[in-house]
Amino acid sequence: MPSFSGIWVPLVTPFHQGEIDFPALRKLCVHLLKQGVDGVVVCGTTGESPMLTKDEQLQVLDTVLEIVPGSQVMMGLSGTHLPTVRAMQDAIQQRPIAGVLLPAPYYIRPSQAALSAWFTELANHSSVPIVLYNVPYRTGIHLELATLRELAAHPRIVAVKDCGGSWDLTLSLIADGQLDVLCGEDAQILATLSHGGTGAIAASSHLYTDEFVRLVKEVKSSDLAAARQTFFKLLPMIRLMFSAPNPAAIKYALSLSGMMHNELRAPLLPAPESVERAVRDHLNQHSR
Repeated sequence: MPSFSGIWVPLVTPFHQGEIDFPALRKLCVHLLKQGVDGVVVCGTTGESPMLTKDEQLQVLDTVLEIVPGSQVMMGLSGTHLPTVRAMQDAIQQRPIAGVLLPAPYYIRPSQAALSAWFTELANHSSVPIVLYNVPYRTGIHLELATLRELAAHPRIVAVKDCGGSWDLTLSLIADGQLDVLCGEDAQILATLSHGGTGAIAASSHLYTDEFVRLVKEVKSSDLAAARQTFFKLLPMIRLMFSAPNPAAIKYALSLSGMMHNELRAPLLPAPESVERAVRDHLNQHSR
């Protein structure tokens, strides 16, 4: 089983006049690889996956795979209707990918026993590694520690993207050593890495990507003074990127460099002018 570590960028999905902007997506992938990222995540929430059809999601995946080696590509997979999720799983697994990122079924708030059964069913059906996505503020349900420990025994379940909001749970998972722990809350990257987490799936790492990559290297080399300096330099930007519903601020920032158009799909809207102004001011100051 592969190890999931380092900086993984959950890709935004560029749009132009309502359609996926595939040239911009390719350009973004080339740029991120040059910055030294360990991998990319396709069709996560940052990629506006709920606003893409299943066919569009697979088109995005195929486009990314034109640029990024499959060993560095993770694909988001979500839903609440098991046969539909399994059908998408089958389609994804026809591609050469490193793994799938799998959140709990959203909105319906199943029991912990039901969550265990859901993930086990999909893991049994999987031919690639599974990264659990614990994000209760989006799904409405926590994956509790006992459930995560039970699922960690499955040979296909190898990592967790940790947005659980519990530092005690994070530390327990790291101490267990059964799952690779990837930080999913960008402002907690340094803390997670310093305590033994393996990496991060960080939306804000679309910007200053090389500095995020350097942060991981500094922690690995036990140069915590340098890591703190790098992290606190990044922190104002990280906070800015989440000052509007994700990925509005990120897309605006990327549009300033000509990477893509500043366009999102409904029900999301572009960032408010106050946020755009703050992003412009920050980037201008950082470039001096």
